[in-house]
Amino acid sequence: METKNIMIVGVGGQGTLLTSRILGGMALHANFDVKLSEVHGMAQRGGSVVTYVRYGEKVAEPIVEEGQADVLIAFERLEAKRYAHFLKKDGVIIVNDQRMDPITVVTGAAQYPEGIIEELSEKYKVYSVDAMAEAKKLGNAKVFNIIVLGVAAQHMDYSKEDWLEVIEKTVPPKTVEINKKAFEVGYTL
Repeated sequence: METKNIMIVGVGGQGTLLTSRILGGMALHANFDVKLSEVHGMAQRGGSVVTYVRYGEKVAEPIVEEGQADVLIAFERLEAKRYAHFLKKDGVIIVNDQRMDPITVVTGAAQYPEGIIEELSEKYKVYSVDAMAEAKKLGNAKVFNIIVLGVAAQHMDYSKEDWLEVIEKTVPPKTVEINKKAFEVGYTL
């Protein structure tokens, strides 16, 4: 099996790191060599957070180069646009259709671009989900990232049962049930 390259991008506080740990745990569960790398911008100030998950028979380095990502999981539209150039030609974007204004937009120094998902869809295979609305239906907005992961999991070679087992081992104990429910919601979207 050739190495799989997955990028998870979002804004500080969106659960990017937890999602990458679940994904890395899934690859380990399947007996692959796994490398994770996390890049924090001004995460605590709503800045970009990028994590790389690479897995395969033997993975030499943790960083995904431009044009090499098989899957880009984006927790916010502008982050999807910002990192889309990392995708392979046949790569897939799973994007949470949510707008979070960066500080440049908040201060009036920049405009938030319109039509991001449509623009990305012209060049890439894009699956868009309003995970925040789905998470609110479950009564916990914090699990939207696991809903997005559930959508992404449909494009990976692992069983739903294996995902649920890894989620159970990875998330904080008191959040296991809500995270499993969130994953199931995403997996059926």
